[in-house]
Amino acid sequence: MYQNLYTMAIIETTSRKFRERQKDFFDLADNGERILIRRGSKQAYVLTPVSNDDLYFSKEVVERVKEAQQEVKQGKYVSFDTADDLDRYIQSL
Repeated sequence: MYQNLYTMAIIETTSRKFRERQKDFFDLADNGERILIRRGSKQAYVLTPVSNDDLYFSKEVVERVKEAQQEVKQGKYVSFDTADDLDRYIQSL
């Protein structure tokens, strides 16, 4: 039988309490807590920290995409007509 070994608690607050104690809620989110902010009875938001990697492609990723585009222009790619063709190719590697 499956046992749920990890249950993540969610801290729930109202938009009014959030405005009054923003710093506290940001600190909690920075420490890995999940914050749910309710706005009235019909709308809710989750406060989640993001990093630059979440918002933008790194220089390395942009460079790799450019390289891949150039490879396609040069015909350096493999295409498949069916999923079976793809499966056979992967098995051959």
